Amino acid sequence: MKRHSDEPISADACSVRVVDGDRVDLVRSRMPLEDELVDTAEVFGLMADPGRLRLLIALREGELCVCDLAAVSGLSESATSHALRLLRAHRVVAARRSGRMAYYRLDDAHVRMLLDLAVAHTEHTEAIHPERTGDR
Repeated sequence: MKRHSDEPISADACSVRVVDGDRVDLVRSRMPLEDELVDTAEVFGLMADPGRLRLLIALREGELCVCDLAAVSGLSESATSHALRLLRAHRVVAARRSGRMAYYRLDDAHVRMLLDLAVAHTEHTEAIHPERTGDR
């Protein structure tokens, strides 16, 4: 049975020992709703694909059309268009039409922050753990 986040935790409800019940209650009360967690996981899933990630990192430099994004990412124009449709459907990128051309950009500053933080984390991790760079 699914419990709501505002219900208190009882000792009978869980076989896991709770050390700090007040802290657990506080964290549970601030936990996003399930549909928000699913949406957030989907955004991270979209960014988890190396091809889509290359497109997003390219868009950190500004607006680009499908042809230019394909050239930068190494994907075909068809694969690029497909990836952009998916990213656009999840509001990760936005498009602007100019005649027959569509120009894509990151949808908002939050997407850029996620990318910037992910890239910074990778660079930081490689600096601290240079032995990991051989794993790729």
